[in-house]
Amino acid sequence: QVQFVESGGALVQPGGYLRLSCVTSTSVFSMAWYRQAPGKQREWVAFLVFGGSQRYADSVKGRFTISRDNTKTISLQMNSLKPEDTAIYYCNYYPSRDANWGQGTQVTVSS
Repeated sequence: QVQFVESGGALVQPGGYLRLSCVTSTSVFSMAWYRQAPGKQREWVAFLVFGGSQRYADSVKGRFTISRDNTKTISLQMNSLKPEDTAIYYCNYYPSRDANWGQGTQVTVSS
């Protein structure tokens, strides 16, 4: 079972930035970041597939950047953070697989 471990979440003020990291227990070539805000369903944020193609949800386009550090690590650079970005952030395969959700990392954007 491939494990996904997220880190880097924190409390940050609106307009601030954070960089999240995701480390996997084995090489994964198509990965994505997802998030779940309180009282809402989990949603896809950004994906990076084998070959380098990237795509972003409209709500984060132009502010977030997904990147691959190596075959076992991806990052999510989040700039110009807004209160509505507050959520638990997860990484998983793209498309996601139910068996591989980790604990996530909490991002809170608040003054």
